[in-house]
Amino acid sequence: MVDSLVEVLSAAAAGDAAAAADGSGKVATARRIGVVGGGQLAWMLAGAAKELGIAVDVQTPSRHDPAVRMAAQVVEADLQDGEATRRLASGCQAITFENEWVDLEALAVLEAEGVRFVPSLRALEPLVNKRSQRELLQRLNLPAPAWLPLADLVAAAPSGLELSPQPQQEHPLQPGDPMAAQPMGGPTLPQGWTYPVMAKAATGGYDGKATLVLREPRDLEALLESVDPANWIVERFVAFDLELSQLVCRDQQGQVRCYPLVQTHQHHRVCDWVLAPAAVPHAVQAFARNIAVSLLTAIDYVGVLSIELFYGPEGLQINEIAPRTHNSGHVTIEASHTSQFAQQARIVAGLPMGEVELKVPGALMVNLLGFERSESAYDDQRQALASLPQARLHWYGKQGSSLGRKLGHITLLLDGATAEERQRQAEQRLAQVRAIWPRPVY
Repeated sequence: MVDSLVEVLSAAAAGDAAAAADGSGKVATARRIGVVGGGQLAWMLAGAAKELGIAVDVQTPSRHDPAVRMAAQVVEADLQDGEATRRLASGCQAITFENEWVDLEALAVLEAEGVRFVPSLRALEPLVNKRSQRELLQRLNLPAPAWLPLADLVAAAPSGLELSPQPQQEHPLQPGDPMAAQPMGGPTLPQGWTYPVMAKAATGGYDGKATLVLREPRDLEALLESVDPANWIVERFVAFDLELSQLVCRDQQGQVRCYPLVQTHQHHRVCDWVLAPAAVPHAVQAFARNIAVSLLTAIDYVGVLSIELFYGPEGLQINEIAPRTHNSGHVTIEASHTSQFAQQARIVAGLPMGEVELKVPGALMVNLLGFERSESAYDDQRQALASLPQARLHWYGKQGSSLGRKLGHITLLLDGATAEERQRQAEQRLAQVRAIWPRPVY
């Protein structure tokens, strides 16, 4: 099946590949693109691209990775293998990325040789590291939690450090709350900070990995003994009412389109479910769009990007930036006129962007996370999920299950006319899913 698909898409790509830009200012249309990465994001991107007549080649370390099933050609290699990316680029008009774990220095050599990356390496540079993300947000004066490098805590004087210029308030957690602020117990916390605080690896963290809540001084001491402080940052803990995500896209002509803001829910810092649209005031939606447009324009970013946000007593604050298609955007496959994956394929190929509005009143996306260690294909659960009304199951085809591993997702359409009705429907639909597919217990 894979071989026949490769032949079909290869022939289509060879016939449809467009010429390069002719100097008239028009953008060349690429009918064959490459993706560094072969996981579920690349798999869904390749599927959306196929519907647009665009062939997708992938670079991935294993022939068992999900995107291999949909790829026109596969370069089997580590994602940071620059020579493999050169081979990938040889048959493609443009290269994009499934995730931000890329070797920018190695890729810069290819870019100098004429390989076109979307987004550009220059736009990616401040986004592939959480520390440089925070530095960028400070330069742009965009709202984010107060932060500092973990290494600075080691050298900090008891009086504390000067942090970001934006004003910060004490978070309003109540005494007795397990997350309530504890008295400052260590001289290394900055002035005005109290426990808990967040600690994040600057590179390599995903799905809650390498992200820790430090609840007391001994947690900080244990962290300092177990990691290289140079690769970590700490952030002031933010009390929030909702977690939100703003999916945004920008094309090669500089046009920006923002998808409707969605609500996300995390379980052990891994996305559990997403509700579209988010039931927040119009002013919050407008502010999120303004943040997104400002960010993408400032760094000349081309492609799809997601901004994860906190919303609460201190207003809207940026949690993290994902320079790629994102878990919170899976709901767009069924709920929007143009999915995030079709949009990324369009932008990389130089095609006009599609409309981003919802085509249904609402939708709920639920991640299917591994709840046991098993080699099962979960046929019974998948059949039961697929039979739910107004539901679409996406099964990634990964080999084996482990606790918390993303094995698939299901999207359930909602028809409530008001936010309150959609909220009730979402709660009912989530209960139906959980009766079939339990949430992992850590």
